[in-house]
This record gives sequence, structure tokens and C-alpha cells, in this order.
Amino acid sequence: MSMFGQVYVKNNQYKIKGNFHHMTPNQPIRNADDGWKLMGVTNPRDMTYMHSYGGEAIFFESLGKGKLMATRCDNRKCDMKGTIYQPFRIHCMSCLGKNTVIDMTKLAKKSAKIHTFMVCERSGAFSILDKPIKFINIEFDGVPTILMSYLSIGDPKIGMKVIPIFRTTNPTYTILDLSWVPVGTKETNLPEGFSF
Repeated sequence: MSMFGQVYVKNNQYKIKGNFHHMTPNQPIRNADDGWKLMGVTNPRDMTYMHSYGGEAIFFESLGKGKLMATRCDNRKCDMKGTIYQPFRIHCMSCLGKNTVIDMTKLAKKSAKIHTFMVCERSGAFSILDKPIKFINIEFDGVPTILMSYLSIGDPKIGMKVIPIFRTTNPTYTILDLSWVPVGTKETNLPEGFSF
């Protein structure tokens, strides 16, 4: 039995442990309309990607802890001083200085509303979200940028007040650990693994 591949960093280097390659035999592709003649073979591949979050790691880890992190420009010489960025931006777009990481969970719970939305009946390969997917763009009081996410419960409407929910049980450490529900949704109605 093989162990799934695991990666960690030690002494500023990636350390790789486990099995990243899984052998899967080829299967014939046959033409059912022509006497089941051989047309080719499948060539299964299993790939593992190592995706580094760099300075954004705190954003993804905090989602699993029920927190929505953002950044703010605190450069007193910048015209954009005090600007809060959500989605998370490591550097200010104006002065290129490093932003300060802030917790904006309370602000999101108090002021988040749907700016616009789209509903997708179909999705690409490997999507694990239930269809239809209700993609929403979220705006927050005092934040000039807009966050794209998805609505887990209800039907989206422009201007609808929403509240963030977080996958705190078995987080994936991806953006899918953050979703939104209409204000007033009961915790007992949240998707499995999610909490306020």
C-alpha cells in the first residue's frame, strides 16, 4: 500500500515524502461500429502539483480557523494609505510597499453584500461544488475591491446582505473553505463542516 505524497519545508527547502506516482495500466480503445477494432489506448496519468502560497499562506490557513484576512496599505507616504484589499494583496498597487495583514472578519459579518452574481448550471472538470454554482461578487463597506466567492444557501440577489461561513472541520486550505449565506441563516442549515 502506498502513502500519498506529502511535502513540507525544512531549512528553506521542499522535503518530499511518499508516493507521487501511481501506476495505472493502459486500457484499449475499441470501435464498437467496426467489429471492436483497436483504435488506441488510454494513457492514465496521476499528477501531484506543489502549489506555494508564499505570503498568502496566512489567508488560506485563517479560513480554516473561521477568519477572513485582508491587507491594508499603511505607508504614510502613499496616496492609498489605509486602503483595505480583499482579495488579499501582499503589496500595495500604488506604492508597491508591503501591506499589513489585518483580520476583517467582523467587517465582513457586518457589511458584506452581493455586488453582482452569476449562476452556472455546468462547470469544468474536477469542480466539487454542487450545481448550480451560485458565484457571487462581494462588496464590503470601506473596501474598494471586490471578492469573488460562492453562495451556499439561497438564491443570490444584487444588494443581498450575506455573511461568511468557513469550513472549519477538515479544511482544504483553498478558497473553497470560504462561502456565504444570507444574513439570518441558522447554523443548523449550514453545509457539513462549515460554521460562522
